Amino acid sequence: MEQGQKKPFSGPVSVLHGRWLPKTAVPVGYAALIDAFDLAVPIPITLAAIGPRHKVYQAEGWKLYTPRHEPEASLTGHLTFALRYEGLDLAVLKMLFRATGPEAVVEIVRAAPTGAYARRLWFLYEWLLDQPLDLPNATRGTYALVVDPEQQWASEGETSSRHRVKNNLPGTPAWCPMIFRTPELDDFVARNLGEEARRVIAEAPADLLARTAAFLLLKDSRSSFQIEGEDPPQDRIQRWGQVIGEAGRRPVDRMELERLQRIVIGDARFVHLGLRQEGGFVGEHDRVSGAPIPDHISARHEDLPDLIDGLAAFDQGPAARHLDPVLAAAALAFGFVYIHPFEDGNGRLHRYLIHHVLAERGFNPPGLVFPVSAVILDRIDEYRRVLESYSRRLLAHVRWRPTDRGNVEVLNDTADFYRYFDATPHAEFLFRCVARTIDVDLPEEARFLRTYDGFRAGLSLMIDMPDRLLDLLFRFLRQNGGTLSKRAREKEFAALTEDEIARIEALYAEQRHD
Repeated sequence: MEQGQKKPFSGPVSVLHGRWLPKTAVPVGYAALIDAFDLAVPIPITLAAIGPRHKVYQAEGWKLYTPRHEPEASLTGHLTFALRYEGLDLAVLKMLFRATGPEAVVEIVRAAPTGAYARRLWFLYEWLLDQPLDLPNATRGTYALVVDPEQQWASEGETSSRHRVKNNLPGTPAWCPMIFRTPELDDFVARNLGEEARRVIAEAPADLLARTAAFLLLKDSRSSFQIEGEDPPQDRIQRWGQVIGEAGRRPVDRMELERLQRIVIGDARFVHLGLRQEGGFVGEHDRVSGAPIPDHISARHEDLPDLIDGLAAFDQGPAARHLDPVLAAAALAFGFVYIHPFEDGNGRLHRYLIHHVLAERGFNPPGLVFPVSAVILDRIDEYRRVLESYSRRLLAHVRWRPTDRGNVEVLNDTADFYRYFDATPHAEFLFRCVARTIDVDLPEEARFLRTYDGFRAGLSLMIDMPDRLLDLLFRFLRQNGGTLSKRAREKEFAALTEDEIARIEALYAEQRHD
């Protein structure tokens, strides 16, 4: 067996790591490496195995390959298979390199010094562990891409002459989420939603656009509080809306995040401001004992400065700038909420970071904020499932104990679990939310204002009515499908004649279908 290997590579199995296979099959790639080296790391969303059929298919969290795809049952064989077919899982690779030690990777490179997979592994070892291997600089071999851009979204990259590779990873060793290419993401990126949004608003009058933008901004601010189960006063909603409207103007770093937290919290008498100084989790407490019942455990407080610096470097670095803005926003915002660096305010700051990236990269039309929080609120169950897509896999590998204050203390090194996560489900979800705002919310709000303006102008030619009552009349008609209810006729608008009501309803219908 290889150095650090706990047991031989598996033969055919029906279940691995608590996950049933669709058919009895031989685990390969990351599945085989995690099992053989007993790696305590979040399991990839999809694992690979060699099945009996001569057809590649995917089911129940597994991708089954044909017998002709089966690699040699060795470290080299399974690592090569993983890089070739499964892309990069940086958390698994880093933990594996620590388990094997440097000599195993040196042997792989010496056995195939010009091989693209060997040189990629060599680069990844030194990049992830910041430890040079006892190897001379490569002098032969075609330059290879570290990330296969057919499998995962990558940056433009920079050359590493030592390894004869092009480092096109989208982040840095301090923080580098990865996103797989999927048909859904390919379609969304090809749509160029930012340009679609600009076309939607291109013909809108300036005053109409300004009012639409103001409404959507307020809607997003209110929804962000509602997601957290809060119902703050209007002035607090407006203040946070103003902050969202300024997103993208300042770089996101620790100082800026702490400034934003102070604004979010408002009354900080019972909340510690700044980075946490103890553990953190999301979940409940036992009603009897007060012991924590976590659904998600946050990064250790000792790791927060490095993680936040890494997150900031990702946001400001040239590598991530090559990513589509929505992909970058998903990686940054969901990475932040998994780290959960503050005692309170993480959820609203997480959604603020979406606005930050979209605005800073010029994705939004100038002066317009996509009401992403409002769409998330409408899709709250899907949002929670997306958050849990990683939290549940992470939770199984965090060792912790309860503290006497009803908190958690993490006992193992977990920083890499937050640095290197698979942000694919998060990117797909965020794209769906942004597309909904462009396809539905933006045109709907503009249509609403046009209808309201036309109704208001037409009504002023019929009747003199205070703005307050006119707004109420329009709202009643809108809520009741264009008809004034019997209650409204008898109460608020009892002074209207039947003929006037008929003309008002006709005016509303005319504006609705204009």
